[in-house]
Amino acid sequence: MPVDVHTHTPRFKREPEPDEVVMNAMWRPDVARPATHSWDSHVQAMEIVDTAIVFNIASDPREGNPDDGKLMYAAHEVNNDTATFVRAHPVKFIGFMALHPHDPEVMDEMERARVDLGLRGIKVGPNYQNFDPVGDEALRMFKRAEELKLPVLFHQGTSPVQFADLDYAHPRHLDRLAIACPRLKMILAHIAHPWQADCAVVIRKHPNLYADISAQFYRPWSYYNAMRTVFEWGVMHKILFGSDYPIATPQETLDGLYMVNDPIEGTNLPRVPEAEMEAIFHRDALGLLGLDT
Repeated sequence: MPVDVHTHTPRFKREPEPDEVVMNAMWRPDVARPATHSWDSHVQAMEIVDTAIVFNIASDPREGNPDDGKLMYAAHEVNNDTATFVRAHPVKFIGFMALHPHDPEVMDEMERARVDLGLRGIKVGPNYQNFDPVGDEALRMFKRAEELKLPVLFHQGTSPVQFADLDYAHPRHLDRLAIACPRLKMILAHIAHPWQADCAVVIRKHPNLYADISAQFYRPWSYYNAMRTVFEWGVMHKILFGSDYPIATPQETLDGLYMVNDPIEGTNLPRVPEAEMEAIFHRDALGLLGLDT
């Protein structure tokens, strides 16, 4: 039952006009991709998976909830948009809510998004949202998520966005968070690139921590080293399939699973077992995250 655990809610119900398309050349080294897309394009891209998790990111209320025109804007609006999209395609999609721990109404918004909107997890990006993932406000929010059995997907690793504090997206912080909230299920996005080794040892420690494979395949040498590290540390079974659509499609990400050893062809370097890579696509992510009911 293939699941894409990492896709972004479309900002447009219709196909965006040419002047509404926001292209982004920073995210991928190989090609510029639109950071804006439509309902139909999202549904079509997800044809190869049974289920996809969708979300966007809540902007910082301390900055007046700015809208970047792409993936980050006010939590209330993000959650309405995600819920509306999921309700139109309830069999295919599971919605995660966007929250910001510095929002004075964050606990009310969590309850509204869970009860009224039917959203079943949380997406945060501590670097983009400028919050300490183990600060007092964040711990209060995550402890409540733990009580409610809401899994949390964290942006982890680098970003080309100048204002985004890289340290807040380092996986070492989630080691401390997992100690404080041991029952909270977490996904570390992007295997925390370029800190994949740090990510591997953090998810190895904690039974409720996982990572997703999004944003790996288009940096081939980093990708090979990441997956070989994950294999050697014995946590391949904790890697989930995720595309980061619209930055990459599920089909591109699936094709990339079988390209992991391309950089070492003709050498004696150790291979990443192909069967282990294929298993990522078929992993029961919903069962692991408690979303299968």
